[in-house]
Amino acid sequence: MKSSQSVTSLPPSPDDERRKRMNKYLLMMSIRVVCLVLMLFVQGWWLAVVAAGAILLPYFAVVLGNVGTSSLKRHEQPTAIEVYRPAPGSEEPRP
Repeated sequence: MKSSQSVTSLPPSPDDERRKRMNKYLLMMSIRVVCLVLMLFVQGWWLAVVAAGAILLPYFAVVLGNVGTSSLKRHEQPTAIEVYRPAPGSEEPRP
């Protein structure tokens, strides 16, 4: 007999998953804005580092923002419906 589905084994709700992805995207875009501002103040090889961050972060933000958390975890799939059949001899007589 298989165990029943528990609340803790269910995937996160679509709203929670969307909120987490949006927060990741917002964080990475905030870092990009910091890189863009720093480009005005730094010199030398630091300029190349912050420029690379400003150029590459949008790509990584979109890729990481589109990766759903439910695809990273394995969830138990529902099984087929089990039909109840009474044992032979225990059936109620039909009228």
